[in-house]
Amino acid sequence: MRKFLPAIFLFATVFVFSWLFISSNKLPIPSDTIIGLYHPFRDLHAKDYPNGIPFKNFLITDPVRQQYPWKNLATDLEKRFELPLWNPYNLEGTPLLANHQSSPFYPLNILLFVLPFEYGWSILILLQPILAGFFLYFYLNNLKLNTYSCLLGAISFAFCGFSVAWLEWGTIIHTALWLPLVLLSIDKLVSHLTDSRILNNKVIYWSLIFIFSLSSSLLAGHLQTFFYLSLLSVFYFIFRFLQNGASKKIFFIFVFLSFFIVLLTAIQWLPIIKFISLSARGIDQNWMQVGWFIPWQNLIQFIAPDFFGNPATLNYWGVWNYAEFIGYIGILPLIMAFFALFQRRDKLVLFFGSIFFLSLIFSLPTFFALVPFQLQIPFLSTAQPTRLLFLSDFSLAVLSAFGTDLLINDREKRKIIYPLIFVFIILICLWVFAFFKFGSSFGISLENINVAKRNLYTPTLLFITISIILFIYTFVNNKKLQTISLILLLIITCVELLRFAGKFTPFTNSEYLFPQTKSLSFLQNQPGQFRIMTTDDRILPPNFSIMYRLQTVEGYDPLYLLREGELIAASERGKPDIRSPFGFNRIITPHNFDTHLIDLIGVKYVLSLSDIKSSKLQKVFEEGQTKIYENKNAYSRIFFVNKILSAKNKNEAIALLFDQKDNLKDTAVVENWQSKKNAYAAGAASIVEYKENRVDISVQNKDDAFLVLTDTYYPTWHAKVCAVNGESCVETKIYQTDYNFRGIVIPRGKHKLIFEDSLL
Repeated sequence: MRKFLPAIFLFATVFVFSWLFISSNKLPIPSDTIIGLYHPFRDLHAKDYPNGIPFKNFLITDPVRQQYPWKNLATDLEKRFELPLWNPYNLEGTPLLANHQSSPFYPLNILLFVLPFEYGWSILILLQPILAGFFLYFYLNNLKLNTYSCLLGAISFAFCGFSVAWLEWGTIIHTALWLPLVLLSIDKLVSHLTDSRILNNKVIYWSLIFIFSLSSSLLAGHLQTFFYLSLLSVFYFIFRFLQNGASKKIFFIFVFLSFFIVLLTAIQWLPIIKFISLSARGIDQNWMQVGWFIPWQNLIQFIAPDFFGNPATLNYWGVWNYAEFIGYIGILPLIMAFFALFQRRDKLVLFFGSIFFLSLIFSLPTFFALVPFQLQIPFLSTAQPTRLLFLSDFSLAVLSAFGTDLLINDREKRKIIYPLIFVFIILICLWVFAFFKFGSSFGISLENINVAKRNLYTPTLLFITISIILFIYTFVNNKKLQTISLILLLIITCVELLRFAGKFTPFTNSEYLFPQTKSLSFLQNQPGQFRIMTTDDRILPPNFSIMYRLQTVEGYDPLYLLREGELIAASERGKPDIRSPFGFNRIITPHNFDTHLIDLIGVKYVLSLSDIKSSKLQKVFEEGQTKIYENKNAYSRIFFVNKILSAKNKNEAIALLFDQKDNLKDTAVVENWQSKKNAYAAGAASIVEYKENRVDISVQNKDDAFLVLTDTYYPTWHAKVCAVNGESCVETKIYQTDYNFRGIVIPRGKHKLIFEDSLL
């Protein structure tokens, strides 16, 4: 029974954290922001809550604005035995699999297939601290550290600031939690390969674990976190490789396994590379802005996490944003980590200490951190360095275990006084700052100083309590009392971190999760293929439309296609200006409905909170404050043109698109047009079936014709002209038309036209 106590302890900790889900069916999803922030959902409860239903944490909106809808769509397609390649519901169509955060091939997604989606998602979220804790426990246990040390490290990693801040995204922590299992498999493989022949059961077993853990991390859905994880794994392998004699056998086995992982996960990373190459990832990224790096003053949050307030209590007054800067791992784990760094002479302590300091050096605004951005190194120059807190927190969690092990086993345990003095001095400085209101001379308001002062009480009380128990453990030579002290320290750390996690993390009512409204039902019941847009950021945010399978011109994605951004920028500016920056900052929400480009895109309905006076818009529905207008000038999704205007490049194309704004129903602007024929006859066309990865169109024309489909042009799409029965198909070229759309030449006669997406 005793050997199961650590597992019981870890499970019990996560059980307490998950209590609202277990006892009250409250989901670890920030759905309260849906009903509290945005229309038409606020209209459902406007009588009782005219200002919207209260919500816990305004900072946590991305999970319901990005990851949850993307994963929902990907799962829906997979259940239909289709690859989740394309999302037609945002930005005139955009890659789905290639945006990575849809993570359609993540192994643990099996939960989304066997359970109702919202519950499968909830369990995926709550699995993160369980797996993170267990994997780190196993790794530390393999290093022969004592049980108390392993548990402290496991708990501090499972509920550290990085883990809590990104918990409900469902991608970042699922990517990060595999790191200790990767390191454990490296240790096991190096050990077994050093002591035995290549092929034996243990080598095969740990090779499979290494492949599964590293592949799962890549497939979990966050590329930047995976990059840091793989980088640390490579350094760790080199460290262990050199420690064990630099055997060629070990080197070649790991090269082979890594190559196999690359091949195994190619279905995910190949589309990502293509998408990134066509995206606007480097546009609107300002690395010189405050908050791109961790501000120096936010190092305080390693000791006092809410010194600058907390977004969940609406009193955060620090630099935007709290989640990017919170590296808290708990008072006791921090003390133990410092103890290991100060006192333990161990190569592993040196390794993880180096990782900790390097991660801080490159996440703070230091000279070294600026270099990748000044040199514009690909990928690194578009990655926000604050996410390096993953490595900082992980390293501290490991070091806290080493420090605790040193305290328990070393005769020099009295030297614990040094990290205690170090933390004590920092707390005294913070109290002097708050008590004497020194911040007022730097323009900090008295209200904010008082917030800092109130939020110093808890870490100070914790520090005093922990210090007293550590003194008892150190100076009272009684085994039973020492055991009780260690148990108390573990319990205090659990309570402390659970309080920290519970304060920030929302658990919400299931009925708040994308509820149905009358205005959404109205739009869903309209015939044909059309798009919608809003005139206000408070209405139906980008990607919400996915949950209702409505197509919108808006979108919110760190990766959006450059052509899409340029087209919408020109539309908003009302002139053929596609120069960057666009000002979108990953969120494309056009509000200029009067431009002809909005008509071309096929925006048939415009949602507004205020009355609109426009000759082309007519109000057709109203629910609460939400008003729906029909655009009488909206183009059909497909149409024939009589004339082709050839454009040599995109600047010429956008200029022609504005020059011909009154003739676009009859004239198409085509890039790389190689035919000498520029005049075509009109025909008849209708969409037979419109699906995520395929569009079937019936066409009939008396002569050769040119058809425009106003869906995003993307190189993975292919077109075939078939007989009416769908046979005898001939692939035909798709031309980049009207800047961002698709056009094809169709021979005369009756045909079935098929647009179909492919993996590459």
